[in-house]
Parts: sequence; C-alpha cells; structure tokens
Amino acid sequence: MSASVDFRSVRWELEATDRRMLDKRMSATQAMELVHDGDHVAIGGTLYSRTPMALVFALLKTRRRHLTISRPLTCYEAELFYAAGMADRVITSWIGIGLKWGLPQIMRHYVETGQAVYEEWSHLGIGLRYKAGAMGVPFLPALTMLGSDIARTVELREVDCPYTGQRLAALPALNPDVALIHAHRSDIYGNVQVDGYRHMDVDMARAARRVIVSVEQIVSSDEIRALPTTTILPHFAVDAIVEAPFGAYPSECYGLYHADLRHFDEYVNLVKAKGPDGAREYIAEHVDQHDDFAGFLASLPPGTLDDLVAAAKRLAP
Repeated sequence: MSASVDFRSVRWELEATDRRMLDKRMSATQAMELVHDGDHVAIGGTLYSRTPMALVFALLKTRRRHLTISRPLTCYEAELFYAAGMADRVITSWIGIGLKWGLPQIMRHYVETGQAVYEEWSHLGIGLRYKAGAMGVPFLPALTMLGSDIARTVELREVDCPYTGQRLAALPALNPDVALIHAHRSDIYGNVQVDGYRHMDVDMARAARRVIVSVEQIVSSDEIRALPTTTILPHFAVDAIVEAPFGAYPSECYGLYHADLRHFDEYVNLVKAKGPDGAREYIAEHVDQHDDFAGFLASLPPGTLDDLVAAAKRLAP
C-alpha cells in the first residue's frame, strides 16, 4: 500500500488556502509549475470520459520524475507516464482503454519487470479513499474488498464497528498533491461547471492540495450564476484555470464531442508492434513536437473534430 498522509496536516494546509476571488487563468504550461517531482497526481474523469488530456500532455512535456498517479478508472495515459519514465506507481481499479483493446501491454511490461508499481483497489474503494480525503478524516469504513485477494495485496486494514461489532474494511484517505480535472466551463475565478456525469471529480478535488482545471470555455460569472446546479467546484477549491477547447480529446466530453476510437486503435497498434518504444514514439509525435495541445489538435486529420462533435449531438441532442 502507498504511504498514508497525515490527514491533520492536509486539513491545516487546505484551511490556510487563499480564498479570495482571484483571476486564476493561465496556460497549461504555467499550470504545470504547480506539479513537482515526487508528487501524487490525481486525474479526473474516468476511463475515456472527460480525461484532462490537455493537462496530461502538458505534464508529459515536463518529464517530472517519481510521480504517483491515481484515478478511478485509468486509460492509456498511465502507460504514457510509465513509458516516459515519470511514474513510479499507479493507484487505480483499472488500467486500459476498454475490453475491445485488450490488456494494457505497457503497464504489464513495467510492472512485471519491477520498474513500476500497480496498486489496485476496487472502484468503490478508490472512491471512498478520495471521499475520506475530501472529508478530512483518516479513513472510511466499508464492506468493499473484504475477503478478496486485492485486500490482501494492499494489506487492507480492518476495524470492528463500535455499534454492531461487525468487521469492516478501513479505506485510508487519499490526498493527492495535485488534481487535474477537465470540465465544461468556468469563470476566471475558478467556479467550475460540468454537464452530465461528474464521476469522482468533486471528492478528488476537495481532497487535493492543489487543483488545476482545464475547461472547454471560460464564461462570465453571470453565466455561471445562471446555471447553479451544474457547479461542481467553487472558486476557493481551484488553483488554476486553463482554457482548452477539446481539452479531453481523444476522450469524450459529454454533450460536446465523442471519443475518437480510431485514435485509440492507432495507439494500441503502435504499442503492439513496438512495445514501450511505441508509447515513446507516440509521445514524441503527439506531445513533444507540438508547442501546446492546440498544436496537437491542429495536426489531426481534417474533419476529425467535426465528426466527433456530430456524433455527440446524435447521442445527446
């Protein structure tokens, strides 16, 4: 199991956060100055839904070292961090794009050769760990994982319920140093809104010491106030706002654009043919050779983004 964090020190640190309404706009490159070697970085969204890829690509360009990556359901970005030599550990309930693409070859290579660690929890377990971190408590009791091989592998602790005497799993709080999240819109102060499913982003952000959010669009505060039920994070929970249209590509962003499954096909074919070198070739071509994420998007085949927008409108008119 990854080392636990002193929950009291995290609470004190978060309580001391500057809560003034400040203009938090910056570029993805500038936002990555909030990420340091050795940090635990949590990635919002789940699988290939609303993955903050503009922020992931910006982080990949920094070549930070000895990172821990956590996510509820991890897509191919975990393999990119492994292949770039940036991640020592990934905490999640799944790594891979989806059943169609098979087992994640790069993850298996790095874990089986002892170059990195894959720390597996149940999906509910990951969620409760973020929630404990968000609540400022050291753990939450649950039934998940009890009696499983996963519980044995992570050396899961157990407690007795003080009311019933029932044996319960004690899910330790997860407090990332940095959370990377992609959302639909925000104002300049960091009042963040999401349409559709929210995944575990709220608890993840509230548990993190620093929060970087990329958004499809920065709008006025009046527009934010007009849709209060879609606000997931208030300004004082956010440290940086990065405007990044199509910032989840090749993942999907609910109601705006579909996931690019052909892009995933190309990535999987590349790593099947070349292994870790294929993943590094992907990074060189799609990340390193462009100044920013907008440059990567501009390099896509003509009509790619238009087709994905049309597909999303068919699914969520």
